Amino acid sequence: MDDEQLAALSAAVTIEDDVAFDGLHVTRTEDGYRFELPDLERGGLSEDELHRVARANPEHVSNWYFWHDVAPTEGSARFDFLRYLERVADHDAPTETRGHGGDATHGTTYEPTDILDRYDALERGIERQWGQLLVTVELADDGYRRYEVRHVDDADADADDLDAHRDVRDARDVAKFDEKGRYRPLKAAPTLVDGWRFPELTSAAVVDVVETIYPATVANWHREREGNLDVDHWEPTMERQSGIYGVVQTWNRGEGKEHVERVAEACCADSECLKRREWQYDEDTDLEADGGVGAFPCREPCSMVVSAARQWTKLEGEDSQSYEFELTPSEKEQLEAIIDTVADGDVDEVREADFRHDANRWRTRYLREKRMDDDGNLCGVPTDGDD
Repeated sequence: MDDEQLAALSAAVTIEDDVAFDGLHVTRTEDGYRFELPDLERGGLSEDELHRVARANPEHVSNWYFWHDVAPTEGSARFDFLRYLERVADHDAPTETRGHGGDATHGTTYEPTDILDRYDALERGIERQWGQLLVTVELADDGYRRYEVRHVDDADADADDLDAHRDVRDARDVAKFDEKGRYRPLKAAPTLVDGWRFPELTSAAVVDVVETIYPATVANWHREREGNLDVDHWEPTMERQSGIYGVVQTWNRGEGKEHVERVAEACCADSECLKRREWQYDEDTDLEADGGVGAFPCREPCSMVVSAARQWTKLEGEDSQSYEFELTPSEKEQLEAIIDTVADGDVDEVREADFRHDANRWRTRYLREKRMDDDGNLCGVPTDGDD
């Protein structure tokens, strides 16, 4: 603990104002200062005596100083997110009312009890996963915090084997392309590249890195915790579409909800997006499709979903037709397996020499040679309207 922290404590405690945070309670009366912890009470203290008691309990005082003079404003999204990263609630006891600095998660409130347990954990490093990010919080000098962000797949990697980034703006480049160098239009897709880290981050910088890689997730997470997440469901979102996207509104004629169920299953599964879908068909009609288990919520159908839905709306407008194909049972099963493999994104997992796998490239090429004509028609059966 440094002199600046002691001076800040003295300045914060007056006859009118006290300090009450994470189990530390300091007040001032005409008889002097009173310093209280869950297992300690000292009263009638002069300022010098207050400083001596504070130096004997540096964890509580430095913790208060960090959260009030270094961290963002108490109650803000950034403040609560930093408390979440530090797993404050894991070291607290539940209570019926929120105490000073209490951390509430999904309706549960907490009253801080023992800072020492949390400081011991910070000495070792406290980890939190946020999407594909692994954020580690460690204790720095005088109770300050030090943060590192890396890919969760690099959890056990040696720091020297990872590319270290010192500029927060580098997070934009980290999140821009996937491992094949393709642009990532959906930032919440589970396609974030690994092999990097952001070390020695301040409390402000760590939130900037997280929000750059996963935009608006901290703000929406906080709104949800506070009970004011503004969810835009499918129906009202589609009603606002215009121009080329206005065609999506036609889905609400006939099989509207059934189409949307398929959209949610196809686009909003954990394998495709790390957000937890909170939007439904409309305010009164939930979707049966699983919304996922992500840490941060999805409050409305994103532009990717709307764009995909536009294309599917056009395709769904076609009339069904019957086709007759001749396939062996194994060939039918192979086509089904190819669809599953592509849909699950597992094409790259099929080994070139694994000819038993239905989606093996050579097996698929062989099936094409056998069952497709020179015009690309399956079993030589053209689509109606084809020449």
